[in-house]
Amino acid sequence: MLSKSELKTFRKLTLKKFRESENKFIVEGKRFVEEGINSEFKIFKIIITDEFRLKENKFLAILKSKKLEFEIITNNDFLKISSTKNPQGIAAVFEIPKKNRLNLHEGKIVCLENISDPGNLGTILRSCNWFGIKTVLLSKNCAELYNPKVLRASMGAIFHLNIHENINLINEISALKKMGYESYYADMNGADYRKINFNEKCIITFCNEASGPTKELKNNSDYAITIPSKGNIDSLNVSAAAAVILSRL
Repeated sequence: MLSKSELKTFRKLTLKKFRESENKFIVEGKRFVEEGINSEFKIFKIIITDEFRLKENKFLAILKSKKLEFEIITNNDFLKISSTKNPQGIAAVFEIPKKNRLNLHEGKIVCLENISDPGNLGTILRSCNWFGIKTVLLSKNCAELYNPKVLRASMGAIFHLNIHENINLINEISALKKMGYESYYADMNGADYRKINFNEKCIITFCNEASGPTKELKNNSDYAITIPSKGNIDSLNVSAAAAVILSRL
């Protein structure tokens, strides 16, 4: 059984400062935990309720086959560590991986500049995984990667992407361009994305929902691209725009 101290610690993992100090994050839900245990992320603790144990014999058999131990707690105690309205009764604590120096030979790379909405960030990461992007760079003013809202919106994509946080995008883009990469950014004004023949070595940057690309990004990129509009609204949600453009790749 988990001690009161452990429960208190896991509950605090919903807060950014404790995720950083403990170097851990917590995810909830059977599918999300399954994505995690099938990844290279290091598991610290798996937590289930007795109700989940009785319903999910096959899933528990998978955990046992992988020699993964789990703690059983009451529904009331589980609610103390849960950040969802209707928890499934399973959660897992993972260690935040230490990132090695950025590999500059990664093929197509997505950069996110100042994406502040956690839901948008998580949804873009989900699209990146769907369309086969492997490396994502997050600028210093993006939403925090292990925010529970980002995690839920990513649907487990964070376990399968090479994501680097707090990156100086201008410096990295400049370094990548010296290695033969072409740099694109999505904007309201630019070339029709459907007419672009993207190189294998390319960078595509999606920018802040309200303010768009920074002047520095524009000055250090090769091309602006856009999605032509046929309707009356003035813009697309950045996560929707990212999915449309990434599908072109």
